[in-house]
Amino acid sequence: MNYKNYISKKLNIEGVSPEEIESYIVLPPDTSMGDFALPCFKFAKILRKAPNMIAEDLKNSFKVDDVITSVSAVNGYLNFTVNRSSFASSVISSVLSLGDKYGSANIGENKTVVIDYSSINIAKPFHIGHLSTTVIGGALYRIYKFLGYNVVGVNHLGDYGTQFGKLIYAYKHWGNKEEVEKGRIRELTRLYVKYHEEAEKDPSMDDEARSYFKKIENGDEECLALFKWFKELTLVDVEKVYKELDIHFDSYNGESFYNDKMEPVIKELDEKGLLTLSDGAKIVDLSAYDMPPCLILRSDGASLYATRDLAAAFYRKNTYDFYKCLYVVAYQQNLHFKQFFKVLELMGKDWAKDMEHVAFGMVSLEEGTMSTRKGNVVLLEDVINKCKEKAFSVINEKNPNLENKEEIASMVGTGAVIFGALSSSRIKDIVFSYDKVLNFDGETGPYCQYTYARCNSVLKKGGEIGEYTLDNLNEDEYNLVSELEKFPSVVNLAHEKYEPSMITRYAVDLCSTFNKFYFDCKIIGEEENVKNCRLALTKATLITLKNALTLLGIKTPEKM
Repeated sequence: MNYKNYISKKLNIEGVSPEEIESYIVLPPDTSMGDFALPCFKFAKILRKAPNMIAEDLKNSFKVDDVITSVSAVNGYLNFTVNRSSFASSVISSVLSLGDKYGSANIGENKTVVIDYSSINIAKPFHIGHLSTTVIGGALYRIYKFLGYNVVGVNHLGDYGTQFGKLIYAYKHWGNKEEVEKGRIRELTRLYVKYHEEAEKDPSMDDEARSYFKKIENGDEECLALFKWFKELTLVDVEKVYKELDIHFDSYNGESFYNDKMEPVIKELDEKGLLTLSDGAKIVDLSAYDMPPCLILRSDGASLYATRDLAAAFYRKNTYDFYKCLYVVAYQQNLHFKQFFKVLELMGKDWAKDMEHVAFGMVSLEEGTMSTRKGNVVLLEDVINKCKEKAFSVINEKNPNLENKEEIASMVGTGAVIFGALSSSRIKDIVFSYDKVLNFDGETGPYCQYTYARCNSVLKKGGEIGEYTLDNLNEDEYNLVSELEKFPSVVNLAHEKYEPSMITRYAVDLCSTFNKFYFDCKIIGEEENVKNCRLALTKATLITLKNALTLLGIKTPEKM
């Protein structure tokens, strides 16, 4: 039952629709305050009354029934208490009947969302700095699918630019085929670092590198073959990491794909009088919007990121007719996206409003920042492997007789990396700590996986769940029901705010609530109705926790 909807339809607030009232109803931080609450501060202006008076008036006019059993007005909030027995029955039956669909919806039916994420650079290391865009994008992909959207995941590969000329120069001077085939990204990175070390001594190398890139653009057979080879080698390596993280894409169209699609966009900008010359370069002047100019073509005629992003936007709209197009890119690119979206708006594209920059903070290790040019990067593959090794050693110590230890350590280690990256609001910078993310007792991935395994163990020991009633629930039992009920609204809010960390936070809260219930409420050995009721609560927790972790891309081991 949709209790918020039920409450909103029973309230009559002049000038406010039931839909608007429903959107304001929240869950109190403590169930002793009530099960749902309406903050009346929202209506003070329209009703010209103090919030506490509004709450009191609404309380006096609200008719309680067998669904909402009591209403109270406290400090400007209108608090509602539901019939706990029917509420619990509604929640538990929903979870158990829907199973892996619990929390899902069809609100995205017939709507396509394009999500641009990960967007690794060809021939450069897939390092820890790519973690956030990859796992945030992957989580949003699953969340939107779960809510019924048609989702298109795009890996907008960084496969265009002078760095490929630099790499060809380095390969021709210091590389060989056997070493590159063997070392792949690691060897290409070594050559890239070597180039920059040598270019500091001889800056004229950059002219030669630019000429090699120009040859790629002009279709030179040898340079194009090397470029394609570097790309293939990179994708082989990164695919292993994507497989570990359970990340999937529907398109790998990178920057080079739009090489022949920029001209019509540039032509339209020119025809609409948006292009102006500045020191030989072609720009869109955005000074009227307190922004620097958006560079479209350099003075030598070369395109830039904005040019290719504009071409990509047109291609995506024409190909997918998206409802939304999301760009999961670090906050350092805030200005770029503001400029790029503003240019589309000035071109008269009403769908510019459907494009969103989903910004996130930077990831660094405790050792400090990274630079590909200087070679001080930490490969994401190495971070995952180190976490798997640490997880194995912890499992070996805590449960040496556990079957399939390596497989479970892999789930725990990889899950710890994902959970660690999604544990805070996406806009926050993250300092990644191996010890912190692998803590089995803290607010971490292993803690949630361990709770899932505990639920599984209880259900195996408890056997088949017989008939039960949900009358007279104690506070721990009811708090668990209340936590389970929140999941669908948390998923919906995470999709509205592009914030997977809301689901991460929810998973921790659910585990904490369940573990308190587990320690305070005996299950096996209790009288039949109580045992079955508590087993049903445990199964509902298992289902909901698995659904939450699956949306994040985290696997759930049956034993730990």
